[in-house]
Amino acid sequence: MRHLGKFRALALAGIGLGAVGAFVYAQSTTGPVARYEMRAGTTSGFAGMASGGKPSMGSALSMAMGRGGNSAQHELWLDLGSSRAPAGTAPKADHFMPAGAKLGPSVVLKTPEKVKPGPPEMPAERDFQRPKGRMLIFWGCGEHAPKGQPVVIDFAKIAAGQMPPGLWTSSVPSDRYVVPSSSKTYGYWPWGDGKAVKPDSSLLGQHRVAGNYSPEMTFTLTHDFMGPLRAASNAQPSGATLLRWSPLADATGYHASLIGGKGDGREMQDIVWWSSSMTREFGGGLVDWLSPATVARLVANKTVLSPQTTTCMIPAEVRQAAPQFMMVSLYAYGPQEDFVYPPKPANPKAAWNIEWQARIRHRSMTAIMPGMPGMDEASQRNPQQSGEQPQCPPKKKRGFGGLGGLIGGALGVPGSNGGC
Repeated sequence: MRHLGKFRALALAGIGLGAVGAFVYAQSTTGPVARYEMRAGTTSGFAGMASGGKPSMGSALSMAMGRGGNSAQHELWLDLGSSRAPAGTAPKADHFMPAGAKLGPSVVLKTPEKVKPGPPEMPAERDFQRPKGRMLIFWGCGEHAPKGQPVVIDFAKIAAGQMPPGLWTSSVPSDRYVVPSSSKTYGYWPWGDGKAVKPDSSLLGQHRVAGNYSPEMTFTLTHDFMGPLRAASNAQPSGATLLRWSPLADATGYHASLIGGKGDGREMQDIVWWSSSMTREFGGGLVDWLSPATVARLVANKTVLSPQTTTCMIPAEVRQAAPQFMMVSLYAYGPQEDFVYPPKPANPKAAWNIEWQARIRHRSMTAIMPGMPGMDEASQRNPQQSGEQPQCPPKKKRGFGGLGGLIGGALGVPGSNGGC
């Protein structure tokens, strides 16, 4: 037994020496001096209206009535952060694009002016009104909502400080890492210079970022904007709504959410929120650009739908709770490309002094309004020409009171029953 004890002691000592050796030879890393983030998106359906600027009332009405609803738009967001101060009086940086981007030789990354915040403006006491109404929360794909749903939140109780326990369970990270607060000098685009990516813009090719507060970056992108999502919905005999979409080859996962409501024509009484997540996840980064690794984890725990999924049933109880207005948003998360300079040294004893890192993430999203002409991609075909009959939900009085009234009024669309 004593020999066995000595053997164990020697083994533990060897493990300890190995760990010390690994610690001693751990690679020393510094930087990066500058970090660059690109977020490329594709929007379609109702979501495509707002890309590239605010739509006119005429274009909104055209979208609402099904003309031009198939068009897709692109969006691009750029953020440069550096630990250096500008070499000069004012910070300056440009992103030089390939010709296919159709943004000219470069776009200027603007550094925002630092403005000292003033005291918050307090509303007059006579203008304060205690919020009314409720929020009804559903989650998961299925013909019917499972037992325990919806979770009902009384806005008046929240205003009185009675926050229900476990209301938000989000574990989805929002990991944008280039922001002004994490940078000595920061630049961004777009900022109102009159430039915007176009539906036929392409990101493929060589990019260069140069300025007076960061090392020069050069990298070549091999992933372009994702394709547009084409979604449609159909009312089912059970009262559920079948949401379906055409898959995207480079999607890593999908997530759908719904906002709906019910009111009395003057104010909203109930706001309905539904998520396709099976784990009651609503917030965090689900509406952001998520990395493929994060999406893979969320697919595994059923927070995000797998890239092979093309349908999701919205429970009948959701439609019953929101008979006047429903808007569905569908997200497809996409690929990511990463660049770093200089490359990591092969010798673990050599220091790795990183000058810059750059990454680009992709996503595609669409929004439809089930039952409203033009907002549901399926309704953009003329049923009389195709020989199809519109599938209508059970007949109910459907108007645009409350939240629906705001949407319908903004679009110039009168109260409608979706052509049924």
